[in-house]
Amino acid sequence: MGSKWRKVKMALGSNLCVYVPPADADVSPPQSERCSDAALLSPASDQRSLGGSATAPRPWSPALRLSTSFSRSSKKCTICLTSMKRGEGQAIFTAECSHSFHFHCISSNVKHGNQICPICRAKWKEVPLQVSTGLNNPVMAVIRQFPPQHNSNRHVTAAVFPANEPPVFNDDEPLDLQSSKTTSNGLDSQRVKMETYTEVPAVPRFTTTDDFTVLIHLKAPVSTSVNPGQTVVNRAPRAPVDLVTVLDISGSMAGTKLALLKRAMGFVIQNLGPADRLAVIAFSSTARRLFPLRKMSDSGKQHALQAVNSLAANGGTNIAEGLRKGRKVMEDRCEKNPVASIILLSDGQDTYTVTVTASSNSNSNSGAQNRSNYQLLLPGVGTGIKIPVHTFGFGTDHDASLMHSISEISGGTFSFIETESVIQDAFAQCIGGLLSVVVKSLQLIIETENPGIRLKSLKAGSYKNHLMPDRRSGIIDVGDMYADEERDFLALVNVPKEKELTSSLFKVRCYYTDPFTKETVKLETENVTIKRPEKVGSENVVSIEVDRQRNRLQAAEAMVQAREAAEEGDLTRAVGALEGCRAVLSGTVSARSGDRLCMALDAELKEMQERMASRHVYEASGRAYILSGLSSHSWQRATARGDSTDGSSLVQSYQTPSMTQMLTRSQANLVRPRPR
Repeated sequence: MGSKWRKVKMALGSNLCVYVPPADADVSPPQSERCSDAALLSPASDQRSLGGSATAPRPWSPALRLSTSFSRSSKKCTICLTSMKRGEGQAIFTAECSHSFHFHCISSNVKHGNQICPICRAKWKEVPLQVSTGLNNPVMAVIRQFPPQHNSNRHVTAAVFPANEPPVFNDDEPLDLQSSKTTSNGLDSQRVKMETYTEVPAVPRFTTTDDFTVLIHLKAPVSTSVNPGQTVVNRAPRAPVDLVTVLDISGSMAGTKLALLKRAMGFVIQNLGPADRLAVIAFSSTARRLFPLRKMSDSGKQHALQAVNSLAANGGTNIAEGLRKGRKVMEDRCEKNPVASIILLSDGQDTYTVTVTASSNSNSNSGAQNRSNYQLLLPGVGTGIKIPVHTFGFGTDHDASLMHSISEISGGTFSFIETESVIQDAFAQCIGGLLSVVVKSLQLIIETENPGIRLKSLKAGSYKNHLMPDRRSGIIDVGDMYADEERDFLALVNVPKEKELTSSLFKVRCYYTDPFTKETVKLETENVTIKRPEKVGSENVVSIEVDRQRNRLQAAEAMVQAREAAEEGDLTRAVGALEGCRAVLSGTVSARSGDRLCMALDAELKEMQERMASRHVYEASGRAYILSGLSSHSWQRATARGDSTDGSSLVQSYQTPSMTQMLTRSQANLVRPRPR
């Protein structure tokens, strides 16, 4: 016994609480054999053990139930994370396993279906309830005796969802219109920066070029502002967010996965502001709105933490139903914050089908029909209002193709969470962006003025774009931008012969909404021109900026080709496409100059090659890794890939300062220095 105890201490750290059940108690292993769900939800709990053994199985003994959470002498409630000192005017419930909680917190937990201790997972024979008295005091605390349950099923399958759910989700908490009328504290004087770069500064006067490339570069306002006369840099204001989280709690999420998801959600809740609103949808075989769209005030956060802590894993995986509920929350709300987004996380394949309403060809593939019909489940379809769904594929068994498809259709990103312990960092990076939106609904317009010049094409990745029939103008819908975020688009035009010394190619205009002043901002560049000498000299070098973006687009195209080949079963051709692209990139101007993005692309393509070593490796991680990379490059936005969200990693080329700051906060929350 002493030897086992020493091994457990080494695996979990020294801050342990032990539950020794009575002889006649059920000694089946707890639902989470490796970590306490409640402990991981708490940002304040000691999580030192996660640093080295988050994914390694830990020993379990019928005589012991271990938790890395607070000890029994803790002064905080592990559900709401607030003080639990006696004499503070709040009732405290102490269970038969000796763990204590605020009475209202644990009774809410029980109301959601849990009948086990959130810390040690002991089954309770007596649980706290709240019932109406009909008197002046609206509730009265009672303890109800549960008869012993004899169930051969050793897994906990307690009810997860509330008994009642309104038919219409129009019960969102009203916005404070007065507080929403914020000033921008000087930010309104800042504008999106717009610059253009031609691939070369000059084209010979009597030469024609069919695909001359011009780079259009946008940069959103910065995330900090300095007030006059002050040396302190203040955080700039941001647009408040309506966030709906759609969470997979199927049976495969049981144990450490669910515990880490709860902890990650706890981090998200703690970092939302009082003007932000959060709703929680949980799905397994069915889906339920667990928490309505409510402002994240201190009270709102407390109730949201209670709701998340009540989650228990069981059942199948009905992604479609989870999306339906998420869409319903967004579409039924009475009031709307300036920014709206959905986060969808799942670790498995959808075990249910999407109903196909349209008549189908008997020879068509029903699976493809079902997949395409997910578009009907996304909010804003048919209304012209797009609400991005940021999807997170968790582990090696999720449907990466489906999750990527959902994100692409909606305008969101797809992240691949390969390592369980990275889930909080992945969420942190995402909300670091969502909580820094400074530009709304940006639209880019390119117009030629020279009658001999036509737009050949626009290279905009996943951003919606189109050319007018006369090819004299084109439009790119950029949408929202995070603070400090950058966008790069390539416009290809023909260059005719010219008698003059310069050629005017086109003008660029953009329109967007300032989320703070609600006014429309218009920006316009000068005419993009090039020199037209009779001959060009050695000074006519290729622009590094243009070359860099060509490399990005070429790498993305190689990823598409490699994925297509891999899906057809030809891994040799897939690896060849990636290897060929790396060879081309190595000879470019930007590569020879040591460009950081070019180095990142080469490292990423090499990683993808390694994840195509075999069919098994590709199925387990290669597909998801490629799709998350494609999502990142096509939207020019950071995604979690594999086990890396590290800003120092070359892969994270699109991370903004707001994302980096939120990641730093997450990692500081996860890792505590050991006492010397």
